[in-house]
Amino acid sequence: MPVVAIVGRPNVGKSQLFNKIVGKRQSIVDDFYGLTRDRIYSDAEWQGHAFKLIDTGGIEIENTSFQKEIQAQVDIAIEEADVIIFVLDIRTQISKDDLMVARKLMQSNKPVVVALNKADNEELMANFYDFYELGFNEMFAVSGIHSIGLGDMLDAVTKHFDDLKTNEEEEDNDIKIAIIGRPNVGKSSLTNALIGETRVIVSDVEGTTTDSINTSIEYNDKKYTLIDTAGMRKRGKIFESVEKYSVLRALSAIDKSNICLLVIDASRGLLENDLHIAGYAKDAGKGIIIVVNKWDLVEKDTYTMNNWNDMLKEEFNFLSYAPIVYVSAKTGQRVTNLFSTIDQVYENINKRIPTSKLNDCIVDAMLLNEPKEYQGVKLRVYYTSQVSVNPPTFVLFVNDTECMHFSYGRYLENKIRESFDFTGTPIKLILRKRS
Repeated sequence: MPVVAIVGRPNVGKSQLFNKIVGKRQSIVDDFYGLTRDRIYSDAEWQGHAFKLIDTGGIEIENTSFQKEIQAQVDIAIEEADVIIFVLDIRTQISKDDLMVARKLMQSNKPVVVALNKADNEELMANFYDFYELGFNEMFAVSGIHSIGLGDMLDAVTKHFDDLKTNEEEEDNDIKIAIIGRPNVGKSSLTNALIGETRVIVSDVEGTTTDSINTSIEYNDKKYTLIDTAGMRKRGKIFESVEKYSVLRALSAIDKSNICLLVIDASRGLLENDLHIAGYAKDAGKGIIIVVNKWDLVEKDTYTMNNWNDMLKEEFNFLSYAPIVYVSAKTGQRVTNLFSTIDQVYENINKRIPTSKLNDCIVDAMLLNEPKEYQGVKLRVYYTSQVSVNPPTFVLFVNDTECMHFSYGRYLENKIRESFDFTGTPIKLILRKRS
């Protein structure tokens, strides 16, 4: 999705605008000066245009507390953004901080829409034309509190989305693979092994990679885009601001990918944070392959791999469909085997099932195990249809959407998986009441 960043000096109402646009109170709003320090992300939508919105801390010249950190994260937000909303306070004169922010935005060469906030009455409109001094053409008087002028401002923002189509059409044929995992599990080493050359910094120091790095490769006449991401720590253990940005970049990489390679360090075993990272990828509806790296460091016997398989299936019970591949990025052991698994998962996340076969599967499943009554009503499924892929999504038209217990929904999902190969991909079941 396009990314829109809200920037400006402190206390001009950026968080109020953010909350109004996303439709919920996600940013803390207070009169305390410079309250927002970290970037806050949320999905937003306007007139059918979906986009990611970033709320940022205020930029100012004086070297007050957190200013280096705030300017750093605003710079990253500007770099990430496709369109920027520059927020000013229409009640005040243009300050040195406003001019400094304006220069930053001019240098970014990104589309900028100016929001003159706190325009709560007609008298303040007399100040509108003074702000043309900043050099921007698209300016709107708005009120984050009273929702004045937001529609016109968002029309201008979303109009720029049409200009963002670059060479993405050419890249759409590539299989996009996000390599994810906690720090120091060998993601960069695995990327280098897949590429066949060192293109990413590899180090034993945790958190060397702080950005997402895209590399296009070709193998057996197929094109792949590898996205090596910074390691994701558990939220409570993120101390440095740079690491916070790395997590956000990694989550963005997951969003952009078709398939996620969840890398686990075999020498250290499974940790709790591996489950959290897997949950991100599952919730995003991405294909998932569990890659157990550093397999060369494990002492093995006849049962070692079977024991690992059993352990992973138990711990990742919500990813029972994910294939497991054991590799050593350092020695290259089984690394090329990943490509055949990636191809299989990619085929499955884009698989379409004929409607007749799908309905036969559901009918047989319900005859084999009839659903129990819920509040005196028994579930009936009249018709099932696949409505989309990536991930495969199925709509079940039923008599009452409240009648299906989550365990019965899981049963139907398992029956679909038994009938059709959906290895590596989540599938979604959506209930609709037949009108």
